[in-house]
Parts: sequence; C-alpha cells; structure tokens
Amino acid sequence: MGTAAGGAGSGPRYVQIADDIVQQIRAGVLKAGDMVPSESELVDRYGVSGGTIRKAMVEVRASGLVETRHGKGSIVKNRPPVRHRSSDRFRRSLRQSGQAAYLAESTQSGATAKVSVLYIGPMDAPEDAAERLGVPAGTQVLARRRLYFRNGTPVETASSYLPWDVVKEIPELFAENPGGGGIYARLEDHGHEFAEFVETLQARPALKSEASELALSPGAPVVHLIREARTTAGRVVEVCDTLMAADQFVFEYRIPADD
Repeated sequence: MGTAAGGAGSGPRYVQIADDIVQQIRAGVLKAGDMVPSESELVDRYGVSGGTIRKAMVEVRASGLVETRHGKGSIVKNRPPVRHRSSDRFRRSLRQSGQAAYLAESTQSGATAKVSVLYIGPMDAPEDAAERLGVPAGTQVLARRRLYFRNGTPVETASSYLPWDVVKEIPELFAENPGGGGIYARLEDHGHEFAEFVETLQARPALKSEASELALSPGAPVVHLIREARTTAGRVVEVCDTLMAADQFVFEYRIPADD
C-alpha cells in the first residue's frame, strides 16, 4: 500500500499518503468501524517520519471519512450513501402529492430519513436573511431550525426565516409538522404561489460548532447553501440557510437553454 501512495508521482509525500488512505476507505479496504492504523504502524508502512504521518492524518480527517476518538485514534465513519440534490425537488406536483423535498428525495434514494426540529418561533432576522427578505435587520421573523438525518447520521442543518406578516395567519407554520408537502405547500394554500427558487452555494471548511453538529472532523468540507423562495408577486417569503456535509451530496441542476 506504501507503493500506491508513492506511485502518485506528484505532491508532497504526506499528501500522497493521505490520498492512499482515503482511497483504501473509499474502496472498502478500510471499512466503517475499522481503526485507521496507528501512527507507528503508518511510519513503518510508508517509511516516513511521525511528523509526515501526522500531516497526512490532518488531510484524511479533512475528508470527513474518519473521526478521531481521544485515546483510541481514528476510526472510519459509518456514513450514509451520497444523495443527489436535484433542482426537481421543488416541483409543485411533489408538494401537491403531500411530499416535502427532503423526505421525497431520501425515499427515492432508498434511505431512512428523519427530521429533528430544533426551534420554531419568533426571532430577530439575521442581517443576511433580512436583506434577502427585504426587511430591516432585527425585524421579527418566524424561524424554523431543523437537523436532518439519513440512516441515523446527521447530514444537514437548515434554518428558515419567514416574514411575520406572512406567517401570522398560517398556524401550521408554527407546528413541528406543518402537514403534507411541508411549509411551501402551506404557503401556497394561503395564496403565496411560487415562481422560482434561487440558490447560492459556497464550499468551505466546517467551523468547530458546525462539525460537531454534523458529526464531522474539524475542518471537514461543507456546502453552505442559501435559498430564496420567490412568489409570482415578486416577494421573497422564505430564506433558507442550509449547511450540508459535502461528502454526502451531489448537486444536479437543470438549466434551460432557451430565453
């Protein structure tokens, strides 16, 4: 296996070693629940110093494929399979059939989905969300914060911010379960017909608190996605601030070729 890393032919030695270990995990040589060989074992295997191995393990942990347990070393995570996140998930036909986007996609991928509601209630709008909603920062909005699981593993957090004048007449939006089709179906039930959903994505390392919430190694890659739900009247009636474990999602979008 040392030869495999050396055969990469480019990049610092520690990067080659990290790539080799990651490939072993992805190929199933190291399976979920297996311990990554100890530093001394890796020193012997690759013929390098302990410092080089420690640098390599920083890279391996950043992949999000292992977690470090104090006093025990690094263990391969039991992560659920990658799920496509398609632009089709907001089709009106899905809402009308009573399916919320996340649950519908998880069912299609054969995974067991769970949503844990962390908070529902009034909140002063964060600056970015307020700007997108077209209200002053600090204006009271309804916040809905959720943690999404797939096959028992946390993979995504989402915080929705909705204008108070829109939600105050829709009691279902204050409930943990807003009913079939989710909050978008309830908004449309009350006359807020959607014209489009606009998403902005940024990949970055996870902050310490984010890594803890999603059971990731510190600095593991995440995708920060912000979505605006815009109505036919031209109003943004929801801003959804979402953070996803990057190794768990593939994004697929349809882009019309006509005007």
